[in-house]
Amino acid sequence: MKTSPMLKCRETKGNESEWFSNHYPVTGTFKVLFYVNGNKEKNGIVPVMGRVTINGSVAQFSCKQTIAKGLWDAKGNRAKGKSREAREINLALDNIKAQIIRHYQRLSDREAFVTAEMVRNTFQGLGTEYKTLLGAFDKDNESFKKRIGIDWALSSYKVRVRSRNHLATFIKKYHRRNDISMLELTPDFIKEYEIYLSTDAGLHNASVWSNCMWLKTIVAKVHYNGLIQKTPFAQYRVSQNVKEREYLTEDEIKTVMTHEFANRKLAYIRDLFVFASFTALSFVDIKELTTDDIAEVNGEKWILSKRHKTKVNFQVKLLDIPLQVIRRYERFQKNGLVFPNLNYWSICKPLKQMIRECGISKNISFHSSRHGFATLALSKGVPIESVSRVLGHTNIVTTQKYCKITTEKIDKDLTVFGDRLNQSFHEISIAM
Repeated sequence: MKTSPMLKCRETKGNESEWFSNHYPVTGTFKVLFYVNGNKEKNGIVPVMGRVTINGSVAQFSCKQTIAKGLWDAKGNRAKGKSREAREINLALDNIKAQIIRHYQRLSDREAFVTAEMVRNTFQGLGTEYKTLLGAFDKDNESFKKRIGIDWALSSYKVRVRSRNHLATFIKKYHRRNDISMLELTPDFIKEYEIYLSTDAGLHNASVWSNCMWLKTIVAKVHYNGLIQKTPFAQYRVSQNVKEREYLTEDEIKTVMTHEFANRKLAYIRDLFVFASFTALSFVDIKELTTDDIAEVNGEKWILSKRHKTKVNFQVKLLDIPLQVIRRYERFQKNGLVFPNLNYWSICKPLKQMIRECGISKNISFHSSRHGFATLALSKGVPIESVSRVLGHTNIVTTQKYCKITTEKIDKDLTVFGDRLNQSFHEISIAM
């Protein structure tokens, strides 16, 4: 036979402490009591209120019940007597208490840190699933997923999923639970997670920083929406400590361009790298580049396309050097592809060998060509806004991370600035 909520409450009444001790081996207190608010008395009628107390945290709520002030038993926390009104009110209060106990049980099964407010909010239907860390991460990832192909790439979504899974593994391993409450987040938790990523997970500095930043983003959104009062990142700083990506200087690019390779494959890899260095195209964008993407504007050749990663439109003028590369392999074009049959592993893996053969000891990847382009363009006076457009970035801040302002560039700019100042101030002397 199914036990009624009222009977359940009566069964636990008087031995609640023992019952909870058997089911929840934690220290502290859990209490539910009822009282009337005499300050809101109207014509002898007062509202009935409830109060949840858990380990010193207190949350109050309205029971949606009223009673004649004279019928209330302050000591027993219930209505006096056996009148119909008293029985109905006591039944309602028993049901409320039973619900609160059930909510407390479910929260305690999932959370290591349960507050009276959490129980009260759950009872009132406000819910707490979004207040769990992985719950918030999953919710945000679902929203992110809907933007794939619009302003974000599938690869970016996969990065977020991996970050979420790292966090889940950490919580499972070191906290022995499937999720934790947002209220448990502290700077210490974040620091421990950072250490876990660099040790147990074996991630490099850049990846550690990236995963911590994803976590910070999630927590910031929850805080902004008012679901947590403060963010644990407020007094915590994640150190990026990332080694700058190497790139080829102008002289090194010239060395690569003029080197004569005995191996024809290395020469082909060199040509593709040079093409990328003067167009800022990523490997996948070169791989997908078609003859239809090349248009003539005002008598000159331009690449007009969308970046594979972000689906952002970009345009770049084909200068003499990349045009030379296209013409060199024009006869091999097929299916509309400018450079057909490109395979990442067959091109990018031998790239380091090609660089070494040129006498350059730098750790260069194919992606380094984009950094090199940005640096070279800036050093020649191209505005960062134009560089950002060519790179296909959605945010100029991203461009700033790519761009390395050389000492030569700074020296040149300051010299020009000094010459202009001298022209303007040459007749002015500082007064004695």
